[in-house]
Amino acid sequence: MQTRRSFLINTAVFGAAAGTVVGLPATSFAKAPMIGAQAAGFYRIKLGNYEITALSDGTVKLPMSKIYQNMSQNEIDTYLTDRFQSGAAEVSVNAYLINTGERLVLVDAGTGDLMGPALGKLVSNIEASGYKPSEIDDVILTHIHADHSGGLVSGGDRVYKNAILHVNRREAEFWLKADAKAKADQVLGPQIAQAERCLGPYVDAEKLETFDDNGAPISGFASVLLAGHTPGHSGIIVESEGEKIVFWGDVAHGDVLQYDHPDVTVAFDVDQNAAAATRATAFAEAADGRYLVAGAHHAFPGIGHVRRDADNYDWVPLVYRAVY
Repeated sequence: MQTRRSFLINTAVFGAAAGTVVGLPATSFAKAPMIGAQAAGFYRIKLGNYEITALSDGTVKLPMSKIYQNMSQNEIDTYLTDRFQSGAAEVSVNAYLINTGERLVLVDAGTGDLMGPALGKLVSNIEASGYKPSEIDDVILTHIHADHSGGLVSGGDRVYKNAILHVNRREAEFWLKADAKAKADQVLGPQIAQAERCLGPYVDAEKLETFDDNGAPISGFASVLLAGHTPGHSGIIVESEGEKIVFWGDVAHGDVLQYDHPDVTVAFDVDQNAAAATRATAFAEAADGRYLVAGAHHAFPGIGHVRRDADNYDWVPLVYRAVY
């Protein structure tokens, strides 16, 4: 029978034992090591009857204050500092996989091994998301810069062996049919050589097809010419059940400065004036149309809307959903 005296004795014994445990030196407990890795980089949304998987190729630190053009260095530095993006900003490289139920289509192909170990994670993230590169039927490029085409090949061989590669015709001609003068150019020359290495295996295998300006890359998909960043830079348009998304490629680099200042360009733009004009039009159409857009260099997963605000435009990231 539990008496008041026995209760007090038992409580005292328990307290003494607990005190012994609490008094042990902290070094007797194992310390959990830091993991040092992120979760796999994929995120899914539903667009009508389609499934869209945003895929991260990784991130890279870039001195965006020096890459942005057409604004004074001081103005750029102040603007980015106010938004915690000064110095070497972390820039995402994104690609997107669309499952229509009939075809599996990849928009852009990441960097491969061209831009260092922080990038080149696209294939591993495709696999982590539940798909295999061999299952992809089509790859559509918004344009042929190395951070969009570098991942097409590995060891000189095609990564997407069962896929047809689709590129805007003028884009393909600019990079793959360049004349001697362009190849000798200190800026364009190395980029042309990279384009030839990355797309060459698809050309040799007769797996490269081109589409016209504002034409259909494949049945059920549309494109809009967004020239300036490169000559054939194109947005890829996907619609299902009245819902729409435009894969923008490099209409904007990042999700702050150019929304307030669409006239700000980047050093990588082949035609600075055309790129600025294209961006202004793309922003206006996205804001008015209220459709989803996906940016290759917006913070992953890079999907959201464009809205007008007092300073011009604003990027509104899609709200995270645990279940789509």
